[in-house]
This record gives sequence, C-alpha cells and structure tokens, in this order.
Amino acid sequence: MAHVNDYVVASGEKKKASQPSWNWVFIDETGESKALDVDKYAVMHRVQIHARDLRILDPNLSYPSTILGRERAIVLNLEHIKAIITSDEVLLRDPSNENVIPVVKELERHLPVGDHCQGDGKECSTHNDADAGEDESPFEFRALEVFLEAICSFLAARTTELETSAYPALDELTSKISSGNLDRVRKLKSATTRLTARVQKVRDELEHLLEDDDDMADLYLSRKLSSASSACSSPNCYLTSPTICSKISGANVTTVHGDENDVEQLEMLLEAYYMQIDNTLNKLTTLREYIDDTDDYINIQMDNHRNELIQLEVVLSSGTVCSAFYSLVAGIFGMNIPYTWNDNHGYMFKWVCIVTGVICVIWLVFIMSHARFKGLLGS
Repeated sequence: MAHVNDYVVASGEKKKASQPSWNWVFIDETGESKALDVDKYAVMHRVQIHARDLRILDPNLSYPSTILGRERAIVLNLEHIKAIITSDEVLLRDPSNENVIPVVKELERHLPVGDHCQGDGKECSTHNDADAGEDESPFEFRALEVFLEAICSFLAARTTELETSAYPALDELTSKISSGNLDRVRKLKSATTRLTARVQKVRDELEHLLEDDDDMADLYLSRKLSSASSACSSPNCYLTSPTICSKISGANVTTVHGDENDVEQLEMLLEAYYMQIDNTLNKLTTLREYIDDTDDYINIQMDNHRNELIQLEVVLSSGTVCSAFYSLVAGIFGMNIPYTWNDNHGYMFKWVCIVTGVICVIWLVFIMSHARFKGLLGS
C-alpha cells in the first residue's frame, strides 16, 4: 500500500474487471511527479468530480477539445493532453505517451514557485531567484499555461511540417501534372482538412471561454478555495453545524464571485494563446487557399488541354469530310461499268483529280474559316 497525500493506492490488490485501471501521473505544487494506477472511481473521489466530467478524458470516446471549470477542479481535454487540475495538484493521463512526456517535464519545471526546490542548493537558489521576479500566478493557472503552451506548440509544429511538405508538392504539381503528384497533393489536402478541424476546435474552446466571464471565473480554484476557507473560519462558524457552514461557504463563494468578477489575469493568459492558435489557424487557412488556387489552376489547365483536343477534333473532322468528297468522286469514276464517254477521254483523268482536289481544299478552308469566325477555334 502506498500513501500519496492521505490517498491510498493499492499496488498488490486485484482490481475488479468492471473497474479497469487508468494510468495517471500525479504532480504536486513542488514539481514532484508520481505514477498512479487507479480506476476512475478513485479519481472521482480524489478530485471530487462527476462521472460525466471524467468521461471526457476517456480515450475510447470521441470528445472535442474542452476546458471545464468545476467547484474544485479543472477538467481539460486538449488533443493528447487529458488532465485534471486542482488548486494544488495535477493529474495527467497516459504519461507514457511520447507527446505527453515533454508536458510532464515542463510541469515539473514550471509548477514549483517560492520556497519549493529540488536538487542541490545552487540550482534551488538560482531557481528561486529567477521566480522571485515573476508574477506568481495561482497554481492552476501555471498548470493551465503549461498545457496551453504545449498544445499550441504541438499544433504549430504539425502545421509547419505540413507547410514544409505541401508547398513544394503543389509547386511540382503545377509544373508537371502526373498521377503521382496528384495523389500526393490529395493526401496533403486531406491532412490539411483534418489538422484545420483540430486547430479550430481548440480555438473555439478558447474563444468560448474569453466570451464568458462566468466560465473564466469558474477556473479560479484558489480564489474559490480561499473564499470557502474564510467563510468557515469565521468566529461564529463553530456555533453551526458543518452542513450550515458548508452552505455559508457556498454563499460566500457566490458573493465573492459576483462582487469581484476579476478575470483579467486569466483573460490575458487565454488571449495570448488564443492569438497563437489563431495564427496557426491562419497559416492553415492560407495553405488551404493555396491548395484551392492550385486546384483551380490545374482545372483551368486541364480545361485548356480539353479545348485544344476539341479543336484538333474539329480540324480532323473537317478534313475527313473533305476527303470523303474526294473519295466519292474517285468511287464514281472507278466503277467498272462500260460507258461510251470513257472512250478516247484519257486526258480528263488529270483534270478530274485536279478539280476535285481544289474543291476539297476550298471546302476545307471555308469550314475552318467559318469555325474560326464562330469562335470554335482559337486564334
């Protein structure tokens, strides 16, 4: 049995088949991380959230990017980052994921503030001196900032990789239209669509929070906790029962929440990453427009080739019609039927060939001139 903050983690007991364990990493305000292997009911009891909130973090279910503020926790689902933030600890799912490992390291580095130190005295002193000049924001905001920075950087990196491979492929397609280049651009277009949808979901969630001050106020866990503590620590609180005291705490939280409404600190934090994710979305939009422009250019080029083939078909059809007249004359005079006018008129052969050829040429010139006059042939 291992004890973590008065919480018992069973390491040797068999877990029920109906309650599969989840892999979590626990990071406290000192930056120390510990691996946890617990079921969802233990997590719900630890952070005091409902099952519907924890279901958002289930990887087997498809949920959009979400940041939910609850009474004592923030439930965060941003792509591969699935975490629960309280006023003094962070629970992060699937710590063995290659995309989550850097996030854990960043949390261990950024969460400690003030007198908390790790390592030798020199590193601790340097770390404290550096943090002394920084704005000491609440614990939940420091954790939230790490998560937002991680997801924005992750999506920006994926966008840069896509741009690096997309623009040369599009330029190559415009210079040479082939089935291989077309298939390559098709895959890049699908990847752009999927990545744009992922970035759009994160951007919409940040925009939703920025538009609602009440939702932002729900993310102030430390403020709500301090308000509740001050309510229960009043001189008259010992005269009442715990139930009444909890009601007073809730009323006090509501009063503070309604009176202060100071969300400027969180608003500035969200606006910074909203601008960053919006810039990433603009890059993807520009890339999508470039793909659409290339698609339009290819279609125009293909239409031009089809028009040239149609013009060639018109020329060949006109020549076929004219040669058919020449064949008709040759067929008439080539019949093996005795006629009296065939005798002693051998000199007429060359004149028949010449006149018929001239008529065919004049007919062809007339057809081509008429087609050009009607705009059926290019200039």
